[in-house]
Amino acid sequence: MMDNQSSSKPAIPVSPEKYQKLTEQYTPKPTVVKNIILAFIVGGIICSIGQIIINFFVSLGLARLEASTAATATMIFLGALLTGLGIYDEIGKFAGAGSIVPVTGFANSIVSPAMEFKREGYVMGVGAKLFTVAGPVLVYGIATSIVVGFAYYLLH
Repeated sequence: MMDNQSSSKPAIPVSPEKYQKLTEQYTPKPTVVKNIILAFIVGGIICSIGQIIINFFVSLGLARLEASTAATATMIFLGALLTGLGIYDEIGKFAGAGSIVPVTGFANSIVSPAMEFKREGYVMGVGAKLFTVAGPVLVYGIATSIVVGFAYYLLH
């Protein structure tokens, strides 16, 4: 038997115009300038940390290209580690796109879905969900590299 209350009209009638005014009144105002500044500062800090890591690897004797590759791997590791510890999500709430755009944001986007399913076990939970985001990115990256490599081969 259906409940008649679900089809009854509200006790306080509200016109569409009044509803629109109420939603505008209670909708939080965007803080675009603040968000841009925070994203710029935090993104710059992340990139500066990456540059410090590159300089460190160069001081150990690696060539600039090899040091850049090692620094990228290090930054991905740090992003994944901070996501696992729950720190990177807090940085993301504070910085927005400033934490998403650098390579550490990619590590965060891979590890975050996996962390949500860790209670299901390391293989069926973390392992299966780890590639929810990474899978399509890897497929697209590999397919694109094949197409670009083939075009480069034909043109040279």
